[in-house]
Parts: sequence; C-alpha cells; structure tokens
Amino acid sequence: MSAQPAAPKIKKAKKEKPRKTLKEELMSWALALVGALVMLFLLQTYVGQPIRVDGSSMENTLKNGEYVWVSHLDQNYSRGDIVICHYPDRLEGVFSFGSAFTFTHHTIFVKRLVALPGDTVEIRAEKLYVNGALAEDPKNMGSAPRNYPLRTLGEDEYFVIGDNRFTSHDSRADDVGPISGNMLQGKVKCVLWPLSSIRGVE
Repeated sequence: MSAQPAAPKIKKAKKEKPRKTLKEELMSWALALVGALVMLFLLQTYVGQPIRVDGSSMENTLKNGEYVWVSHLDQNYSRGDIVICHYPDRLEGVFSFGSAFTFTHHTIFVKRLVALPGDTVEIRAEKLYVNGALAEDPKNMGSAPRNYPLRTLGEDEYFVIGDNRFTSHDSRADDVGPISGNMLQGKVKCVLWPLSSIRGVE
C-alpha cells in the first residue's frame, strides 16, 4: 500500500488590525490620563498623600520644608495626634467638572490635636489644661504665650494647636476656634523628605 503525499498547508494571511486614526489615538491617551488622575485623586482622598510643611508652627517636631506622609485610612483620632486639617472659611478654590463633580480645595494646616468632643480646654499661666489636668507638652515645644478661657467642647468640636505655640495660628484664635470632625483630613505618620530626616513622628 503506497503512502499518499501530504497535501500542502496553505498559510492564511494574517489580518492586519486597522490602524487608529489620529482622533482615536488622542481619545485613547485622554481617557488614560483621566483614569490616572481619577486614581490619583482616589488614592489621595482615601489612602494617603505626601504633604509639605510650610512655616514654623510645628517646630521643632516638624521643620519648614519637610515632606510628611499623611494617612487617610485611620480616622480614629486621639489626643496628641498630629493631624492635617482645614479651618472655617479658608477656601483656595472650587473646581467643577460638569454638573456631576465638584472639588473644593481648602488651605490645609498641620497641627496637634489636643482635645476631643466633650473635653474641657483651658490655657492659664502659659500651660494647657485638658479636663482639668496639665497636658504634657511635646518635646522642644514653645510655650503658650496667651491664656484661653475654660471651654467645654461640643459633640463635634476638636481643639488643635501648633507645637510652636508662639507662632501658630490655631484653635486659640477667634477666627478659627474649635474645628468640626469633617475638617480633620488625616494623621501625620512620618517624615519622608529630606532623606537625612526620615523618621516617625509622635
């Protein structure tokens, strides 16, 4: 029985993918950019972000020009936490993207949370008292040069003060006062930059 010769294989020509037009290419890049921006916004809003320290109000705990990492994941605030927050009526701008999305940009501040809702706060003889007890000062902190009358915080009031109390503009001021919980934006966890100053903060 003789073998039959194998039929030659016919290669099918590969179909070339249609090339994108310039308009389609630009649209693809635009959608990728929007997606990246949305992802960055979500990360910064709900996870964390680096923040630059401007000014001397938190010296010597945090120095002017240092970059700190702020966590948005932990919203369980305690006395003594270093937080970022914003103050009443301190808007830098409102940005709208159509009618469905509005982003409000506040001026942010780095301060120490010293008292929680229901606490009493008083500064006398340059010393801070919370719930009648002398509050322990952070290391290398400037003293409080002005008194603050005894006050009981409301159910959604938080009292923040800068560690350098001589220069800090904070809850002691009449145009700031105690801030509400939605003004607290996150906790400072560590210093990221410069490399020679990387450290945890407390």
